[in-house]
Amino acid sequence: MPELRVLSALDAAKIQWYHFKAIMIAGLGLFTDSYDLFCIAPIMKMISQIYYHKDSIGTAVLSISYVIALLGTALGQLIFGYLGDRVGRRKVYGLCLLIMVFSSFGCGFSVCTTRRSCVMASLAFFRFVLGLGIGGDYPLSATIMSEFANKRTRGAFIAAVFSMQGLGILMSSAVTMAVCEAFKMAGEGSLEAMEAAGVETLAPAESDIAWRLILMIGAIPAALTFYWRMLMPETARYTALVENNARQAAKDMQKVMSVSMSQIAEDSLSETLELPPSSSSSSYKLFSRRFFSLHGRDLFAASANWFLVDVVFYTSNLLLSQIFSFSNKPLNSTNVYDSAFEVAKLAAIVAACSTIPGYWFTVYFIDRIGRVKIQIMGFFCMAVVYLVAGIPYSWYWSKHEKTNKGFMVLYGLIFFFSNFGPNTTTFIIPAELFPARFRSTCHGISGAAGKFGAIVGTVGFLWATQHEEEDKGEVFPEVGRMRIAFLILGAVCIAGVLVTYFFTRETMGRSLEENEEDEIDSTCASSGNELFPIE
Repeated sequence: MPELRVLSALDAAKIQWYHFKAIMIAGLGLFTDSYDLFCIAPIMKMISQIYYHKDSIGTAVLSISYVIALLGTALGQLIFGYLGDRVGRRKVYGLCLLIMVFSSFGCGFSVCTTRRSCVMASLAFFRFVLGLGIGGDYPLSATIMSEFANKRTRGAFIAAVFSMQGLGILMSSAVTMAVCEAFKMAGEGSLEAMEAAGVETLAPAESDIAWRLILMIGAIPAALTFYWRMLMPETARYTALVENNARQAAKDMQKVMSVSMSQIAEDSLSETLELPPSSSSSSYKLFSRRFFSLHGRDLFAASANWFLVDVVFYTSNLLLSQIFSFSNKPLNSTNVYDSAFEVAKLAAIVAACSTIPGYWFTVYFIDRIGRVKIQIMGFFCMAVVYLVAGIPYSWYWSKHEKTNKGFMVLYGLIFFFSNFGPNTTTFIIPAELFPARFRSTCHGISGAAGKFGAIVGTVGFLWATQHEEEDKGEVFPEVGRMRIAFLILGAVCIAGVLVTYFFTRETMGRSLEENEEDEIDSTCASSGNELFPIE
């Protein structure tokens, strides 16, 4: 691949204001994504009491409610990841935000207030559409940040974008607690009046507005970000390598970064630089035999690792609301606001104490010790914690830890090493390994594999650990099932260690083009420099 000076200038650029601006603009998208995805647990607690009263919401309905947004996210990653390579990162980026804004409001305006089947169907539709927008945001945010960053701190910049997910989880919990407390205080008079009239209810009429408000607030950060995203230029790597217009790429970069035209000036004899055909830029198509020979191993490793970590990450988040409670009363005997408040408070504690610190440990160390080492360490430490929790679960944790304190410490370690480990690195690595014209597509494929892992973990956990009627008041779900669940999650983490060790390449300290050339050179060497047929 001929070396373009605009790309060399980007790789060597000093850290400057536009880098931080790009982190904030891309990061606010991830902030909104996590707010929308992780606010559903307390919302479902509220819906179960508002519309199902003393009836069980049912594992099937609960499973659909949790996974419908994940299914939309997986599809959105595939569709918008592909469009990001075909139409351009910037154009598709704004479309994803608009989808997120309108679908967040749609969730809040889900039709019906009395017929629960109508409410759930409407909510499921808008959550699916919301997932499409969220899905598009994943590959585009990672790709845009990787293509703007310099090679020395690229990992830290992409990790900083992804770390906004932790703040989004914390904000969703804070908003849920604030809304619940506000509605509870405002409705105390009506509750007392209903009790005086002999009407027993745990869900007053105005609580139907509370959960809708929580969902609609998720549209605010997405709407605030839209203007700034539309001001971002197309990335220089897309313009130069995909559109073959290096001079326009240089002009775009000069507008936003402190790099003079003399540093990135191209051949003055032509307005645009037409790249000569080469094996790395134009001689093979996506999913051709040559594509798989060059990038198949990387795509497998990125997809498999993301699948495995999301099985663990989303299952662990569900486990939070199933096992832990700081209230002495069972959730089915508290009012609708207290039920949601308890779930949100627990999520906020975990986010503040382990999730967010894990993200920022990765930001600091990712360009010092490398992606592969952090990923292996994270998978390994999670496996150890799951085995420590699972092996003695039946004879220790379920009998001696009714206060949950020791178990909570272990659980915090799982979230810490998930984020100071594979949950963050699986977002970073696919944005660095693949050629510019396939980068967003391959990141979307890897992310979609992860969301299918989240669906498998979520549905499997809900069905495997559903409460029997006689166990609903217990702090811990059925002991045997939980022990098996922990051991399975430990085995999944061990599989992640093996896949990372044998298949994942290190990308630290190398330019995006060097990562691609390294794979091409190694493939040619292993095949005796014979060219593969073009497909």
